[in-house]
Amino acid sequence: MMLRVQRERQQGNYFPDLDEYARYFCLTEEVVSRAADDVIILHPGPMNRGIEISSGVADGPWSVMMDQVTNGVALRMAVLYQLIVPGVDGIRGSETDEATAGRESGDSVSPPRQAGGASGGGA
Repeated sequence: MMLRVQRERQQGNYFPDLDEYARYFCLTEEVVSRAADDVIILHPGPMNRGIEISSGVADGPWSVMMDQVTNGVALRMAVLYQLIVPGVDGIRGSETDEATAGRESGDSVSPPRQAGGASGGGA
């Protein structure tokens, strides 16, 4: 597992220079060649190419970083949707097909009826 070197936060001398860091800790094709055949490489980004990960690894067949970025965007969108959309019966993000269809066509659609009919009767 690798983490990004946060050069912008490096006030102390945690390692002498970036060349030395890269020499000992950079994920290179040589290192990856010793991994399992089905290894995948992920990175939280933004990456410091040549310091923590070589360009050959970042752009190589092991890298699924672009999928990671794409899926991360979709995931964040889904979470925000769940938090923002009021939904049915107070359950966020639980719109019914009728409500969605009405919104798409521009019609206003009443929320679905509660159990017990229009009188609101129930237990």
